[in-house]
Amino acid sequence: MTAIETNHGHAGSTLDPEGNTLQPVKASEKTWGWFAIFNVWANDVQSLFGYSLVASLFISYGVSGWTAFAALIAAGLFTMWMVNLSGAPGEKYGIPYPVLARASLGTSGARLPAVLRATVAVFWYGVQVYFASTAVALLIRSLTGIEAGGTEILGLTGIDWLSFLIVWAFHIVIFWRGMNWVETFLNVAGPLVYLVMIGLLIVLWQKADGQLLEATATIFANPDATFLTEFNGFVAIVGTMVAYFAAVMINFSDFSRYSRDKRSMVMGNLVGLPFNMILFSALALLTTAGAAVVFGEEITNPSLIVERTDSVLLGVIAALTFFAATVGINLVANFIPAVNGIANLAPEKISFRKAGLITSFLALIIGGFWTSFISEVGISGFVNTLGATLAPVFGIMIVDYYLHRGQSLDLDDLYDMSGGRYHYTNGWNLTAVKVFAIAAIFSVATVWVPWFGFLSGYNWVIGACLGGALYYAMARTSATT
Repeated sequence: MTAIETNHGHAGSTLDPEGNTLQPVKASEKTWGWFAIFNVWANDVQSLFGYSLVASLFISYGVSGWTAFAALIAAGLFTMWMVNLSGAPGEKYGIPYPVLARASLGTSGARLPAVLRATVAVFWYGVQVYFASTAVALLIRSLTGIEAGGTEILGLTGIDWLSFLIVWAFHIVIFWRGMNWVETFLNVAGPLVYLVMIGLLIVLWQKADGQLLEATATIFANPDATFLTEFNGFVAIVGTMVAYFAAVMINFSDFSRYSRDKRSMVMGNLVGLPFNMILFSALALLTTAGAAVVFGEEITNPSLIVERTDSVLLGVIAALTFFAATVGINLVANFIPAVNGIANLAPEKISFRKAGLITSFLALIIGGFWTSFISEVGISGFVNTLGATLAPVFGIMIVDYYLHRGQSLDLDDLYDMSGGRYHYTNGWNLTAVKVFAIAAIFSVATVWVPWFGFLSGYNWVIGACLGGALYYAMARTSATT
Protein backbone atom coordinates (compact mmCIF):
# COMPACT_ATOMS: atom_id res chain seq x y z
CA MET A 1 0.00 0.00 0.00
CA THR A 2 1.44 3.40 -0.99
CA ALA A 3 1.90 6.45 1.20
CA ILE A 4 -0.89 8.14 -0.73
CA GLU A 5 -3.39 5.37 -0.02
CA THR A 6 -2.66 5.28 3.69
CA ASN A 7 -3.44 8.94 4.26
CA HIS A 8 -7.10 9.35 3.47
CA GLY A 9 -7.42 11.37 6.63
CA HIS A 10 -6.38 14.52 4.75
CA ALA A 11 -9.61 16.22 3.75
CA GLY A 12 -10.29 17.58 0.31
CA SER A 13 -9.44 16.52 -3.21
CA THR A 14 -6.65 18.16 -5.17
CA LEU A 15 -8.63 17.78 -8.37
CA ASP A 16 -11.70 19.31 -6.74
CA PRO A 17 -11.55 23.05 -7.57
CA GLU A 18 -13.32 23.86 -4.31
CA GLY A 19 -10.96 21.71 -2.25
CA ASN A 20 -7.66 22.44 -0.56
CA THR A 21 -5.20 22.46 -3.45
CA LEU A 22 -2.26 21.61 -1.15
CA GLN A 23 -3.63 18.28 0.10
CA PRO A 24 -1.83 15.17 -1.22
CA VAL A 25 -3.47 13.70 -4.30
CA LYS A 26 -5.15 10.35 -3.90
CA ALA A 27 -4.02 7.27 -5.82
CA SER A 28 -7.16 7.51 -7.99
CA GLU A 29 -6.23 11.07 -8.94
CA LYS A 30 -2.70 10.26 -10.13
CA THR A 31 -3.67 10.03 -13.80
CA TRP A 32 -0.81 11.72 -15.67
CA GLY A 33 1.13 9.34 -17.89
CA TRP A 34 4.41 10.08 -19.64
CA PHE A 35 2.63 11.96 -22.45
CA ALA A 36 1.18 14.50 -20.00
CA ILE A 37 4.63 15.13 -18.48
CA PHE A 38 6.05 15.36 -22.02
CA ASN A 39 3.54 18.10 -22.81
CA VAL A 40 4.46 20.03 -19.67
CA TRP A 41 7.89 20.49 -21.24
CA ALA A 42 6.55 20.92 -24.78
CA ASN A 43 4.45 23.84 -23.58
CA ASP A 44 7.32 25.22 -21.51
CA VAL A 45 9.51 25.38 -24.64
CA GLN A 46 6.93 26.43 -27.22
CA SER A 47 6.43 30.09 -26.42
CA LEU A 48 7.28 32.94 -28.77
CA PHE A 49 10.14 33.82 -26.44
CA GLY A 50 11.32 30.21 -26.41
CA TYR A 51 11.40 30.09 -30.22
CA SER A 52 13.23 33.40 -30.48
CA LEU A 53 15.71 32.31 -27.82
CA VAL A 54 16.50 28.97 -29.45
CA ALA A 55 16.67 30.44 -32.96
CA SER A 56 19.05 33.17 -31.83
CA LEU A 57 21.42 30.67 -30.21
CA PHE A 58 22.47 29.44 -33.66
CA ILE A 59 23.37 32.99 -34.64
CA SER A 60 24.47 34.90 -31.54
CA TYR A 61 27.23 32.78 -30.00
CA GLY A 62 29.42 32.26 -33.05
CA VAL A 63 29.44 28.46 -32.81
CA SER A 64 28.65 25.77 -35.33
CA GLY A 65 25.15 24.36 -35.46
CA TRP A 66 26.41 21.00 -34.19
CA THR A 67 27.94 22.67 -31.11
CA ALA A 68 24.69 24.54 -30.47
CA PHE A 69 22.71 21.30 -30.82
CA ALA A 70 25.06 19.47 -28.45
CA ALA A 71 24.71 22.30 -25.90
CA LEU A 72 20.92 22.22 -26.14
CA ILE A 73 20.85 18.46 -25.62
CA ALA A 74 23.27 18.76 -22.68
CA ALA A 75 21.04 21.43 -21.13
CA GLY A 76 18.03 19.18 -21.62
CA LEU A 77 19.77 16.22 -19.95
CA PHE A 78 20.97 18.35 -17.02
CA THR A 79 17.51 19.83 -16.50
CA MET A 80 16.00 16.34 -16.71
CA TRP A 81 18.33 15.18 -13.93
CA MET A 82 17.44 18.17 -11.75
CA VAL A 83 13.67 17.84 -12.15
CA ASN A 84 13.81 14.10 -11.51
CA LEU A 85 15.41 14.99 -8.17
CA SER A 86 12.93 17.74 -7.28
CA GLY A 87 9.92 15.86 -8.68
CA ALA A 88 10.51 12.52 -6.94
CA PRO A 89 9.03 13.49 -3.53
CA GLY A 90 6.03 15.03 -5.27
CA GLU A 91 5.40 11.82 -7.19
CA LYS A 92 5.97 9.60 -4.15
CA TYR A 93 3.81 11.51 -1.66
CA GLY A 94 1.48 13.46 -3.96
CA ILE A 95 2.50 16.79 -2.45
CA PRO A 96 3.14 20.17 -4.13
CA TYR A 97 6.21 22.37 -3.81
CA PRO A 98 4.99 24.55 -0.86
CA VAL A 99 4.34 21.42 1.21
CA LEU A 100 7.64 19.79 0.25
CA ALA A 101 9.45 22.95 1.38
CA ARG A 102 7.98 22.48 4.88
CA ALA A 103 10.26 19.50 5.49
CA SER A 104 13.41 21.61 5.19
CA LEU A 105 12.32 25.15 6.11
CA GLY A 106 9.53 24.41 8.57
CA THR A 107 5.76 24.52 8.41
CA SER A 108 5.82 28.32 8.69
CA GLY A 109 9.22 28.91 7.13
CA ALA A 110 8.08 27.28 3.88
CA ARG A 111 5.75 30.22 3.31
CA LEU A 112 8.77 32.40 2.52
CA PRO A 113 10.03 30.55 -0.60
CA ALA A 114 6.42 29.77 -1.60
CA VAL A 115 5.52 33.46 -1.54
CA LEU A 116 8.70 34.38 -3.44
CA ARG A 117 7.91 31.82 -6.13
CA ALA A 118 4.28 32.94 -6.25
CA THR A 119 5.25 36.61 -6.57
CA VAL A 120 7.53 35.90 -9.52
CA ALA A 121 4.89 33.64 -11.07
CA VAL A 122 2.05 36.16 -10.64
CA PHE A 123 4.10 38.90 -12.28
CA TRP A 124 5.04 36.85 -15.32
CA TYR A 125 1.55 35.36 -15.47
CA GLY A 126 0.12 38.84 -15.99
CA VAL A 127 2.78 39.68 -18.57
CA GLN A 128 2.15 36.44 -20.50
CA VAL A 129 -1.60 37.11 -20.51
CA TYR A 130 -0.79 40.39 -22.26
CA PHE A 131 1.55 38.72 -24.78
CA ALA A 132 -1.03 36.03 -25.54
CA SER A 133 -3.57 38.78 -26.17
CA THR A 134 -1.38 40.18 -28.96
CA ALA A 135 -1.94 36.94 -30.88
CA VAL A 136 -5.71 37.28 -30.43
CA ALA A 137 -5.54 40.92 -31.57
CA LEU A 138 -3.67 39.77 -34.68
CA LEU A 139 -6.36 37.16 -35.29
CA ILE A 140 -9.20 39.68 -34.92
CA ARG A 141 -7.54 42.14 -37.30
CA SER A 142 -6.78 39.38 -39.82
CA LEU A 143 -10.42 38.25 -39.87
CA THR A 144 -12.05 41.70 -39.80
CA GLY A 145 -9.55 43.76 -41.78
CA ILE A 146 -9.47 46.41 -39.03
CA GLU A 147 -6.30 48.46 -39.27
CA ALA A 148 -3.97 48.76 -36.33
CA GLY A 149 -4.09 52.01 -34.39
CA GLY A 150 -6.84 54.16 -32.96
CA THR A 151 -7.60 55.72 -29.59
CA GLU A 152 -5.50 54.22 -26.82
CA ILE A 153 -6.23 53.74 -23.13
CA LEU A 154 -3.15 52.88 -21.07
CA GLY A 155 -1.30 52.16 -24.31
CA LEU A 156 -3.88 49.70 -25.68
CA THR A 157 -6.52 50.23 -28.37
CA GLY A 158 -10.07 48.92 -28.12
CA ILE A 159 -9.12 45.77 -30.04
CA ASP A 160 -6.13 45.28 -27.77
CA TRP A 161 -8.27 45.57 -24.63
CA LEU A 162 -10.90 43.23 -26.03
CA SER A 163 -8.21 40.68 -26.85
CA PHE A 164 -6.63 41.07 -23.42
CA LEU A 165 -9.92 40.49 -21.62
CA ILE A 166 -10.71 37.47 -23.82
CA VAL A 167 -7.36 35.84 -22.94
CA TRP A 168 -7.73 36.75 -19.27
CA ALA A 169 -11.22 35.19 -19.16
CA PHE A 170 -10.01 32.10 -21.06
CA HIS A 171 -7.46 31.39 -18.34
CA ILE A 172 -10.21 31.62 -15.73
CA VAL A 173 -12.37 29.14 -17.65
CA ILE A 174 -9.48 26.66 -17.79
CA PHE A 175 -8.56 26.74 -14.10
CA TRP A 176 -12.18 26.96 -12.91
CA ARG A 177 -12.71 23.42 -14.19
CA GLY A 178 -9.72 22.07 -12.24
CA MET A 179 -6.38 20.45 -13.00
CA ASN A 180 -7.91 17.87 -15.33
CA TRP A 181 -8.79 20.71 -17.73
CA VAL A 182 -5.26 22.10 -17.40
CA GLU A 183 -3.88 18.68 -18.36
CA THR A 184 -6.27 18.45 -21.34
CA PHE A 185 -5.28 21.88 -22.63
CA LEU A 186 -1.55 21.09 -22.33
CA ASN A 187 -2.03 17.77 -24.17
CA VAL A 188 -3.77 19.55 -27.06
CA ALA A 189 -1.58 22.64 -27.25
CA GLY A 190 1.78 20.82 -27.28
CA PRO A 191 1.24 18.70 -30.44
CA LEU A 192 -0.73 21.51 -32.14
CA VAL A 193 2.18 23.93 -31.97
CA TYR A 194 4.49 21.37 -33.57
CA LEU A 195 2.02 20.77 -36.39
CA VAL A 196 1.83 24.47 -37.22
CA MET A 197 5.61 24.88 -37.02
CA ILE A 198 5.97 22.02 -39.49
CA GLY A 199 3.33 23.68 -41.70
CA LEU A 200 5.26 26.96 -41.64
CA LEU A 201 8.43 25.08 -42.52
CA ILE A 202 6.70 23.45 -45.52
CA VAL A 203 5.59 26.87 -46.79
CA LEU A 204 9.14 28.20 -46.50
CA TRP A 205 10.51 25.04 -48.15
CA GLN A 206 8.30 25.65 -51.18
CA LYS A 207 9.18 29.33 -51.39
CA ALA A 208 12.91 28.58 -51.01
CA ASP A 209 12.98 26.55 -54.27
CA GLY A 210 15.01 23.74 -52.73
CA GLN A 211 17.68 25.99 -51.19
CA LEU A 212 16.62 25.52 -47.58
CA LEU A 213 18.97 22.64 -46.76
CA GLU A 214 21.86 24.46 -48.39
CA ALA A 215 21.15 27.54 -46.26
CA THR A 216 20.94 25.36 -43.18
CA ALA A 217 24.34 23.88 -43.98
CA THR A 218 25.71 27.42 -44.26
CA ILE A 219 24.43 28.26 -40.80
CA PHE A 220 26.03 25.07 -39.50
CA ALA A 221 29.37 26.04 -41.01
CA ASN A 222 31.63 28.41 -39.07
CA PRO A 223 35.04 28.68 -40.75
CA ASP A 224 36.47 31.02 -38.11
CA ALA A 225 35.64 28.76 -35.18
CA THR A 226 38.33 27.53 -32.81
CA PHE A 227 38.13 24.99 -30.05
CA LEU A 228 38.06 27.80 -27.48
CA THR A 229 35.25 29.74 -29.15
CA GLU A 230 33.24 26.54 -29.58
CA PHE A 231 33.77 25.55 -25.95
CA ASN A 232 32.89 29.01 -24.62
CA GLY A 233 29.78 29.08 -26.81
CA PHE A 234 28.81 25.59 -25.62
CA VAL A 235 29.11 26.63 -21.96
CA ALA A 236 27.16 29.86 -22.56
CA ILE A 237 24.29 28.09 -24.36
CA VAL A 238 23.98 25.40 -21.68
CA GLY A 239 23.88 28.11 -19.02
CA THR A 240 21.28 30.12 -20.94
CA MET A 241 18.91 27.18 -21.36
CA VAL A 242 19.34 25.94 -17.77
CA ALA A 243 18.46 29.43 -16.56
CA TYR A 244 15.42 29.35 -18.86
CA PHE A 245 14.11 26.20 -17.13
CA ALA A 246 15.19 27.19 -13.60
CA ALA A 247 11.77 28.40 -12.46
CA VAL A 248 10.07 25.07 -13.18
CA MET A 249 12.94 23.07 -11.64
CA ILE A 250 12.18 24.19 -8.10
CA ASN A 251 8.43 23.53 -8.17
CA PHE A 252 8.27 20.50 -10.48
CA SER A 253 6.60 18.51 -7.71
CA ASP A 254 3.53 20.66 -8.49
CA PHE A 255 3.25 18.52 -11.66
CA SER A 256 4.97 15.25 -10.75
CA ARG A 257 2.41 14.73 -7.97
CA TYR A 258 -0.12 13.84 -10.69
CA SER A 259 2.14 11.18 -12.29
CA ARG A 260 0.77 7.63 -12.26
CA ASP A 261 4.11 6.38 -10.99
CA LYS A 262 7.80 7.21 -10.96
CA ARG A 263 8.34 5.53 -14.32
CA SER A 264 5.79 7.85 -15.96
CA MET A 265 7.56 10.87 -14.50
CA VAL A 266 11.04 9.74 -15.53
CA MET A 267 9.94 8.68 -19.02
CA GLY A 268 7.99 11.92 -19.49
CA ASN A 269 11.04 13.96 -18.51
CA LEU A 270 13.32 11.89 -20.74
CA VAL A 271 11.12 12.30 -23.80
CA GLY A 272 9.97 15.76 -22.82
CA LEU A 273 13.32 17.46 -22.31
CA PRO A 274 16.06 16.09 -24.63
CA PHE A 275 13.56 15.11 -27.36
CA ASN A 276 11.71 18.43 -27.22
CA MET A 277 15.00 20.30 -27.31
CA ILE A 278 16.12 18.38 -30.41
CA LEU A 279 12.81 18.65 -32.30
CA PHE A 280 12.01 22.24 -31.37
CA SER A 281 15.59 23.39 -32.03
CA ALA A 282 15.68 21.62 -35.42
CA LEU A 283 12.41 23.27 -36.47
CA ALA A 284 13.65 26.67 -35.24
CA LEU A 285 16.92 26.23 -37.15
CA LEU A 286 15.26 25.14 -40.40
CA THR A 287 12.62 27.87 -40.18
CA THR A 288 15.25 30.54 -39.52
CA ALA A 289 17.28 29.24 -42.48
CA GLY A 290 14.17 29.25 -44.68
CA ALA A 291 13.42 32.84 -43.73
CA ALA A 292 17.02 33.80 -44.57
CA VAL A 293 16.59 32.35 -48.09
CA VAL A 294 13.09 33.64 -48.80
CA PHE A 295 13.28 37.08 -47.19
CA GLY A 296 17.02 37.72 -47.25
CA GLU A 297 17.45 38.13 -43.51
CA GLU A 298 17.71 35.98 -40.39
CA ILE A 299 14.36 36.41 -38.59
CA THR A 300 14.11 34.84 -35.15
CA ASN A 301 10.50 35.91 -34.42
CA PRO A 302 8.05 33.39 -35.97
CA SER A 303 5.18 35.91 -35.98
CA LEU A 304 7.23 38.17 -38.28
CA ILE A 305 7.92 35.19 -40.57
CA VAL A 306 4.20 34.44 -40.74
CA GLU A 307 3.43 38.07 -41.65
CA ARG A 308 5.95 37.90 -44.51
CA THR A 309 4.31 34.81 -46.03
CA ASP A 310 1.20 36.85 -46.97
CA SER A 311 -1.03 33.85 -46.26
CA VAL A 312 -4.28 34.77 -44.49
CA LEU A 313 -4.98 31.12 -43.65
CA LEU A 314 -1.51 30.58 -42.21
CA GLY A 315 -1.81 33.86 -40.34
CA VAL A 316 -5.05 32.78 -38.70
CA ILE A 317 -3.71 29.33 -37.80
CA ALA A 318 -0.45 30.80 -36.52
CA ALA A 319 -2.27 33.37 -34.37
CA LEU A 320 -4.29 30.59 -32.74
CA THR A 321 -1.13 28.55 -32.26
CA PHE A 322 0.89 31.38 -30.74
CA PHE A 323 -2.05 31.98 -28.41
CA ALA A 324 -2.15 28.31 -27.39
CA ALA A 325 1.63 28.18 -26.92
CA THR A 326 1.69 31.26 -24.69
CA VAL A 327 -1.25 30.08 -22.60
CA GLY A 328 0.46 26.69 -22.28
CA ILE A 329 3.70 28.05 -20.87
CA ASN A 330 1.70 30.40 -18.67
CA LEU A 331 -0.13 27.49 -17.05
CA VAL A 332 3.09 25.51 -16.57
CA ALA A 333 5.58 28.15 -15.44
CA ASN A 334 3.35 30.71 -13.79
CA PHE A 335 -0.25 29.85 -12.93
CA ILE A 336 0.22 26.59 -10.99
CA PRO A 337 3.10 27.84 -8.77
CA ALA A 338 1.21 31.11 -8.17
CA VAL A 339 -1.95 29.30 -7.08
CA ASN A 340 -0.12 26.87 -4.80
CA GLY A 341 1.99 29.64 -3.26
CA ILE A 342 -1.03 31.81 -2.53
CA ALA A 343 -3.02 28.87 -1.16
CA ASN A 344 -0.12 28.07 1.19
CA LEU A 345 -0.67 31.38 2.99
CA ALA A 346 -3.95 30.07 4.43
CA PRO A 347 -4.40 26.42 3.33
CA GLU A 348 -7.72 25.88 5.07
CA LYS A 349 -9.32 29.07 3.74
CA ILE A 350 -7.94 29.50 0.21
CA SER A 351 -9.13 26.85 -2.26
CA PHE A 352 -7.84 26.20 -5.78
CA ARG A 353 -10.50 28.48 -7.25
CA LYS A 354 -9.98 31.27 -4.71
CA ALA A 355 -6.23 31.22 -5.28
CA GLY A 356 -6.86 31.23 -9.04
CA LEU A 357 -9.14 34.26 -8.78
CA ILE A 358 -6.57 36.12 -6.67
CA THR A 359 -3.90 35.29 -9.26
CA SER A 360 -6.20 36.39 -12.10
CA PHE A 361 -7.06 39.69 -10.40
CA LEU A 362 -3.38 40.51 -9.96
CA ALA A 363 -2.70 39.46 -13.56
CA LEU A 364 -5.43 41.84 -14.74
CA ILE A 365 -3.60 44.72 -13.09
CA ILE A 366 -0.10 43.70 -14.20
CA GLY A 367 -1.08 42.86 -17.79
CA GLY A 368 -3.32 45.91 -18.12
CA PHE A 369 -0.56 48.28 -17.00
CA TRP A 370 2.27 46.43 -18.76
CA THR A 371 2.47 48.59 -21.89
CA SER A 372 1.86 51.98 -20.29
CA PHE A 373 3.74 51.68 -17.02
CA ILE A 374 5.29 48.45 -15.76
CA SER A 375 7.46 47.73 -18.82
CA GLU A 376 8.79 51.31 -18.64
CA VAL A 377 9.97 51.33 -15.01
CA GLY A 378 12.15 48.22 -15.16
CA ILE A 379 10.31 46.30 -12.46
CA SER A 380 11.56 43.05 -14.01
CA GLY A 381 14.86 43.60 -12.20
CA PHE A 382 13.01 43.43 -8.91
CA VAL A 383 11.18 40.27 -9.97
CA ASN A 384 14.41 38.67 -11.22
CA THR A 385 15.94 39.40 -7.81
CA LEU A 386 13.15 37.47 -6.11
CA GLY A 387 13.58 34.62 -8.59
CA ALA A 388 17.33 34.45 -7.97
CA THR A 389 16.79 34.00 -4.24
CA LEU A 390 14.96 30.75 -4.94
CA ALA A 391 18.13 29.03 -6.14
CA PRO A 392 19.43 28.29 -2.60
CA VAL A 393 16.01 26.91 -1.65
CA PHE A 394 16.37 24.25 -4.35
CA GLY A 395 19.72 23.14 -2.93
CA ILE A 396 18.38 23.13 0.62
CA MET A 397 15.34 21.01 -0.30
CA ILE A 398 17.36 18.47 -2.31
CA VAL A 399 20.02 17.99 0.39
CA ASP A 400 17.39 17.75 3.10
CA TYR A 401 15.27 15.16 1.29
CA TYR A 402 18.02 12.91 -0.12
CA LEU A 403 20.91 13.23 2.34
CA HIS A 404 19.27 14.06 5.67
CA ARG A 405 15.99 12.19 5.41
CA GLY A 406 16.87 9.31 3.10
CA GLN A 407 13.87 10.11 0.83
CA SER A 408 11.43 9.52 3.68
CA LEU A 409 8.81 12.03 4.82
CA ASP A 410 5.95 11.91 7.33
CA LEU A 411 2.78 13.17 5.62
CA ASP A 412 0.89 13.81 8.84
CA ASP A 413 3.68 15.98 10.22
CA LEU A 414 3.92 17.93 6.95
CA TYR A 415 0.33 19.04 7.48
CA ASP A 416 0.62 19.59 11.22
CA MET A 417 0.97 23.38 11.45
CA SER A 418 1.26 23.47 15.24
CA GLY A 419 3.62 20.62 16.05
CA GLY A 420 5.42 17.61 14.62
CA ARG A 421 8.95 17.07 13.42
CA TYR A 422 8.73 19.78 10.74
CA HIS A 423 7.53 22.49 13.11
CA TYR A 424 11.09 23.14 14.41
CA THR A 425 11.18 26.49 16.30
CA ASN A 426 7.71 28.01 16.08
CA GLY A 427 7.41 26.65 12.56
CA TRP A 428 10.86 27.79 11.35
CA ASN A 429 13.98 25.70 10.71
CA LEU A 430 16.44 28.38 11.76
CA THR A 431 19.41 26.54 10.27
CA ALA A 432 17.79 26.46 6.83
CA VAL A 433 16.72 30.09 7.13
CA LYS A 434 20.29 31.17 7.96
CA VAL A 435 21.64 29.22 4.98
CA PHE A 436 18.96 30.71 2.77
CA ALA A 437 19.88 34.26 3.85
CA ILE A 438 23.62 33.72 3.33
CA ALA A 439 23.32 32.04 -0.07
CA ALA A 440 20.66 34.53 -1.22
CA ILE A 441 23.22 37.34 -0.90
CA PHE A 442 25.23 35.70 -3.67
CA SER A 443 22.13 35.08 -5.79
CA VAL A 444 20.99 38.71 -5.52
CA ALA A 445 24.51 39.93 -6.32
CA THR A 446 24.45 38.02 -9.62
CA VAL A 447 21.46 40.14 -10.69
CA TRP A 448 22.84 43.55 -9.76
CA VAL A 449 26.66 43.30 -9.77
CA PRO A 450 28.07 43.50 -13.34
CA TRP A 451 31.19 41.55 -12.35
CA PHE A 452 29.10 38.38 -12.06
CA GLY A 453 28.08 38.64 -15.72
CA PHE A 454 30.82 36.17 -16.67
CA LEU A 455 28.75 33.38 -15.12
CA SER A 456 26.54 33.43 -18.24
CA GLY A 457 23.44 31.90 -16.70
CA TYR A 458 25.18 29.57 -14.25
CA ASN A 459 24.42 31.82 -11.28
CA TRP A 460 21.23 29.83 -10.56
CA VAL A 461 23.08 26.50 -10.50
CA ILE A 462 25.87 27.94 -8.38
CA GLY A 463 23.33 29.46 -5.98
CA ALA A 464 21.60 26.09 -5.64
CA CYS A 465 24.89 24.28 -5.02
CA LEU A 466 25.94 26.91 -2.49
CA GLY A 467 22.65 26.60 -0.61
CA GLY A 468 22.87 22.81 -0.58
CA ALA A 469 26.52 22.71 0.52
CA LEU A 470 26.03 25.23 3.33
CA TYR A 471 22.91 23.47 4.55
CA TYR A 472 24.65 20.10 4.54
CA ALA A 473 27.53 21.53 6.58
CA MET A 474 25.48 23.58 9.05
CA ALA A 475 22.66 21.07 9.55
CA ARG A 476 25.12 18.38 10.62
CA THR A 477 25.92 20.42 13.74
CA SER A 478 22.32 21.13 14.70
CA ALA A 479 19.25 19.01 15.42
CA THR A 480 17.13 19.13 12.29
CA THR A 481 15.10 15.98 12.67
